[in-house]
Amino acid sequence: MLRIVNRVLVGLAGLLLVVGGGSVLAVGLGLDPPSWWVHDGQRDVLLSDADRTRWRDDGWWWPTVIAVLSVAVLLAVWWLTAVLRRRRLAEVLVDTGDGEGALLRGRALEGVLTGEAGALDGVQRAQAALTGRRSTPQARVQLLLEPHADPGDALHRLTTQALAHARDSAGLAALPAQVRLRGVKHRAERVT
Repeated sequence: MLRIVNRVLVGLAGLLLVVGGGSVLAVGLGLDPPSWWVHDGQRDVLLSDADRTRWRDDGWWWPTVIAVLSVAVLLAVWWLTAVLRRRRLAEVLVDTGDGEGALLRGRALEGVLTGEAGALDGVQRAQAALTGRRSTPQARVQLLLEPHADPGDALHRLTTQALAHARDSAGLAALPAQVRLRGVKHRAERVT
């Protein structure tokens, strides 16, 4: 959901900047703007002296401007942190038993977990992602179940086989997982 909102906001901001900048550039290069356009020609300014100083002496003007700009800056910082925040775990800290540690690529463990979960009976497709901290990772697993599969049995096999193997191979005390199960949608077939 955040990805869709991000793309829509980036698209709208980009469209506004391109249209605004393109219009100013076109008028500055000497093209004739339509009669309803904001500025009229090369020597025209976007904000006249009267427009800029209209509310300057009113007591509400500057607090309102500062509040609106502060909210805009806070929203921009929130948006930037949401975009830059990593969703997936890059590496997992593996306890080697000798007091030292080794780093395992998160994508490698995800790939093994995805492969083993996808090979379970009744699972058509699997997808796994690691989140959390590198010393205490968490798994998010999505399973697409075949029509004949029992969800309880598939979940039991996932936890006792694939997740247990991943936890043991990485030397983790626990590997909490959030599992989403979906059934395959298939067309109804006529039985004769």
